[in-house]
Amino acid sequence: MADWAIPAEILDGAPRQPFVFAPEIFAAPEPGTFERSLSNRRAAEALAGGGSVLDVGCGGGAAAFAVAPPATEVIGTDRQTNMLELFEATARRRGIAASVVAGSWPEVAGDTPVADVVVCHNVLYNVADIGPFVTALDSRARRRVVIEITPKHPQDRRRMLWRHFWNLERPHEPTAATAVEAIAEAGFDPIVEESLLPEDPRAAVRREFEGGQWCRNLCLPPEREPEVAALIADVPFPNERVTIWWDAQS
Repeated sequence: MADWAIPAEILDGAPRQPFVFAPEIFAAPEPGTFERSLSNRRAAEALAGGGSVLDVGCGGGAAAFAVAPPATEVIGTDRQTNMLELFEATARRRGIAASVVAGSWPEVAGDTPVADVVVCHNVLYNVADIGPFVTALDSRARRRVVIEITPKHPQDRRRMLWRHFWNLERPHEPTAATAVEAIAEAGFDPIVEESLLPEDPRAAVRREFEGGQWCRNLCLPPEREPEVAALIADVPFPNERVTIWWDAQS
């Protein structure tokens, strides 16, 4: 992951902190508007009799709320407090018991309640040391841990943006296979399944924010957003996913 770090000369000149995300991008779709993904189904299987789900790096809680019900309680952790505000607001609106823990994982694992199922979607590529991260996930799970990531780094299809604006080549590693190897090295025996995401009912909403988000990620000023949006208009975000799961060992 060190190879994905933004060079200091670019980062130092960034007008905004690059990897702060708009909560609207990660809002949970409304009940009845979506089909559960493979990862959602693996989590729901372990919640067949009800129970709690912990969403690590929850954003607005899309992974948790997709399985509530059967889950009767949702717990979210995230380093952005505005994500947790959206998570709590969604739970209130849907009448679901909820709690949140602010901070980065695994640092906040000890302050986080144990749940029946732990889910963690689209976070692993931000993790420098996977072993302690997944060990902490397992320590908070009574029944199952379900991780979902893209086969390659989510920025892989947009590497041309870094080349266009900064003449910077992005690496081709790590991949989902790299993550699985690291998880196995940490002492787990994960089941790995590949799938395509069902149609996203919020795709149009996310697309509205995409140009501005990528402009920020690229360390560019807001006035460059139209140029960024034009370049990514025909480059969809990947819908391929890898589900990595195991029944809790702790």
